[in-house]
Parts: sequence; structure tokens; C-alpha cells
Amino acid sequence: MGLLLDIQSAVLHDQSDIAPILLKLRMLAARLGSQPLADWVKHESEGYPSGVEVPDYRVLGVSYKGTFSGPFGSGINNAPISPYLIEKFAGKSWTHYEMRESIAAVDELLASSKKSGTFTIEAANLILLLQGKIYPDYACNAVTGTISRGSLAAIRHAVLNRVLELTLEIEKSVPGAAEVSLGESTVLSGNASGVTTQIAQQIIYGNYTAVSAQSGATVTISIDTGNKESLSQYLTQAGISAADAQELAELASTEKPESPAEPMGPKVKAWLLKNLKKAGSGTWKVGLAVATDVIKEALLKYYGLK
Repeated sequence: MGLLLDIQSAVLHDQSDIAPILLKLRMLAARLGSQPLADWVKHESEGYPSGVEVPDYRVLGVSYKGTFSGPFGSGINNAPISPYLIEKFAGKSWTHYEMRESIAAVDELLASSKKSGTFTIEAANLILLLQGKIYPDYACNAVTGTISRGSLAAIRHAVLNRVLELTLEIEKSVPGAAEVSLGESTVLSGNASGVTTQIAQQIIYGNYTAVSAQSGATVTISIDTGNKESLSQYLTQAGISAADAQELAELASTEKPESPAEPMGPKVKAWLLKNLKKAGSGTWKVGLAVATDVIKEALLKYYGLK
């Protein structure tokens, strides 16, 4: 069995241990020549160093409670503190906690928080930052920050989901990838590294700022707002056929996006439903899920929404 199928089988198995899955994915990334994918696997396995961007699924919301003492022995215990006030006086980083620990550490935290349903983060520095600003004439004696157990479980689920989606897209988009196995050399297409990197960047981080040429070199293409030619070129370089890219660009120029969050108008949506099968059949040189994200990203830039 090839590494791809082995990884997919392990992901779909109940109560899978993530560590062996990530090790196999790291080996696959090395064989396919994708450093960004290898880096993601390494960070998930060993933790994200300071200065390295964490994916969105590792940014967790934090709830705070404080203990305050006032005159004549009065006090307020375990009083919820509004996230608005935390961000106002201490900064947004306190309400959006970056979980940099390894996935193994996340599993340990999940196990240790079974009874309480939450885990606590260090928030002693908030005492000084909030002093005298929450309740007038009351001193802030203690602040406790908690993150729900569900948020930790969501990290684990997100990692497994991305591993599965990555392998499915790589299987569709990189010829020969399914044959990669331990101990055997597999001949891959010249742009396997570039395509794998595109897929990894899109699925892991949800952005798509560059496309790979057939040689495997990375080519960054800017899309000027309202410029049909640059939109068509971007889509072509991403793997959509030139004729389809031009047709989509023409349609996009005749309508406006439904909203800032949904850049596809009714004509583009209808066209996409009709033509997405080309991604699945191999007519386009890009997988199904990635094709949808690439088109959406391109339209956001074309309409000046990003």
C-alpha cells in the first residue's frame, strides 16, 4: 500500500493516534519535494516556534474572570470580564490565544481537561493591565483565563481533516503520488513539488498567493481590480484551461459580487457548477477543492475585496 492510502486509512480509523500519521505525511512531503508541507507537519509534531505564523484553527477564544476587592471588606469574586474590555486595555492577543504547543501536547491537555471541561492559561500580567479599569475603586487581585475543551478538540479535528483533504487533493492533482511508498523510488511529474505546495498552502492556511508554472517554478501573478486579462492569466496559471479562464473572466466582468464574503455572482456560480467536473476529470490541472478556492480567491482580488 502506498503512503497516501496508508495515511487516508489511518485518518479514517476511529481513535487514531495523530503522531504516526504525521510522520508518514512528513515522509510523503519529502518524497514530493514540498517544503511548506513538511514544515507544517514538523510544526504540528513539535510545536510552532515564536515568530512562525499559526494557522487560524490554532487561534482560540479565551474567557476571563476576575477577583476584585473594594472598601470596607467588599469584594467581587469570579466576575466575568468582557472581551471588549480585555482588548481595549490589554490588546487583542489576550482574547485570541495562539496555541503553539505540539499536537501531542494538545492531546494531553484534552485528557487533563475531561472533568473541568476547560483549561486555564497564565493571566497574571493582566492584573496590572486591568488595575482600576474594570470596577472603579476596586482593586484587581486575580484574573483567570480559560479556554473550552471543545476548542482543543477542534484543533485535533482540524489537523485530521486537513491531512485527509491534503492527501485526497494530492492524489487527484499529482500523477504518481498514490504510488509513492517506503523503500521504492517513484517517478513523479516535474511540477509535483509546485502543485503539492499549492495544495498545502490553500488547504492549511486558506490563502493562495502564487501559482506554479509547468517547470515547477513559482510565479506570482497580481490581479488588478477590474482587469479581465490579469484574472484570466491568473486562472490559467493556476491550472484552469485558457478558454475556460477567459470565459469565466468575461462573465465576472458582467456582474457584481453578491457580498464582500461571496464574490461569485449568479452567472459565475452557474458556470462553476457546469464546469467543475473538468477538475475532477483531469481536464483542468488542478483538483476539485483547490479549483473552487482558487477561483474564489481570484474573484476577491478582481473585485477589489481583498
